[in-house]
Amino acid sequence: MSSVSRRDFLKSGSLGTGALFGSGLFSSGTYGAIDPNGKPAILGGDAPSYDAGPAWPPLLGDELQRLESVLQSRLWCRSGQPQCVTNDFEAAFAEHCGAKHCVAVNSGTSALICTLSALELGPGDEVITSPYTFVATINCIISHYALPVLADVDVESFQVCPKAAEKLINDNTRVLLPVHIGGNPPKMDSFLALSQQYNIPVVEDACQAHLARYNGKYVGTLGKAGCFSMQVTKNIACGDGGAILTDDDALAERLFKIHSNGRSQGTAGFDFRYEPLHAGNYRMTGFQAALLLSQLATAQQRHAIRNENALYLSSLLREIPGVYPQKIYDGAESAWHLYMFRIVPEEFGCSRDAAVQALCAEGISCYGGYGTGDWVNYIKSIYSTPAARRVYSEKALDDWAERIQLPNLERLCCEAVWFGQAQMLAPKENMDIIADCLRRIQKNAADIAANV
Repeated sequence: MSSVSRRDFLKSGSLGTGALFGSGLFSSGTYGAIDPNGKPAILGGDAPSYDAGPAWPPLLGDELQRLESVLQSRLWCRSGQPQCVTNDFEAAFAEHCGAKHCVAVNSGTSALICTLSALELGPGDEVITSPYTFVATINCIISHYALPVLADVDVESFQVCPKAAEKLINDNTRVLLPVHIGGNPPKMDSFLALSQQYNIPVVEDACQAHLARYNGKYVGTLGKAGCFSMQVTKNIACGDGGAILTDDDALAERLFKIHSNGRSQGTAGFDFRYEPLHAGNYRMTGFQAALLLSQLATAQQRHAIRNENALYLSSLLREIPGVYPQKIYDGAESAWHLYMFRIVPEEFGCSRDAAVQALCAEGISCYGGYGTGDWVNYIKSIYSTPAARRVYSEKALDDWAERIQLPNLERLCCEAVWFGQAQMLAPKENMDIIADCLRRIQKNAADIAANV
């Protein structure tokens, strides 16, 4: 999708300027020029006037009306209530993304758990996924007593590497679970090719990737199923919530039953017939769905602003020695849930941690992101119980651990820097401020390294 300038959007959009600034699409404020050759704030210089973006989640104006409507309807839960507004959100999200079916659930973790359950994952099965991810990706596999098999990442894109994943495929591999980390799609054409070659379904962990695209299609619609989170920090948020997209009729029916303790769609009232499935109560309430319908109405507009600002910031950061914006693969468009880049200490002049501390001193919030995590011992510890050892012997786990080699992950976790997605909703001038602050930090990197 081509980028849209904020000026053009304000002229042509259905919301006027006042509505945009008041609705939380992005924030307004005063901005000061910064001397990129001056002294960084961490060394005694003046910090710039910087707008960190709108408060999150945004309040768009119709939430109370939507919530009151659910309250008055008494259709708070979809269980046995086909008129619940959860159905409306499912239809809207599926249509927006171009999917045939959507099953709304109460979290992104639940979306992953339900999907793996619908694919009948169990003890002894293996799922190949990324080690550079939120722990829920790993935990949802463990919840089925299966083994997470971690493929190394591509340092430039932060994404799981399909070539590394292919080397880990064996007779026990049941699912390929690529993660669109930060909202940026990995090489999905390669994962889909592996899926076809080895007859292994692809489940997309799109929990951070609402409205990201790959080759013109929204992520979450590329594989067998796509899982989303609507937790409070996400680009489309309702506090806690999630959704599963699929075009597979049979899988959608199975997912619905699994997310509602084995009850079929249309089962109502005191009809206590249940299908024997690895199921639970993962349902989304009407209140969550009402908030999501409000968010979804303007999600594309916020995405356009994030995309324009992020691409502009990347063009600026590429000019700074030792700074490498996250690579976006050909045909991909990130959702920019996180804006991620790398600082290479040998080229930048100081460590990533020192640079992060210096940026924070400028008033620009940033983070080092995920640590490497001792995934091997984490998983071994969970599978140390007597019951688990009947499936996974100590030798079997040692053999599994030997297969997991993650040198690129180690490097990435020492170089990565994150900005939150709300920062990409600030006015474009703030992208210049970020870049100028990084320029003066880099020019003074040796002094910073000596004093931090």
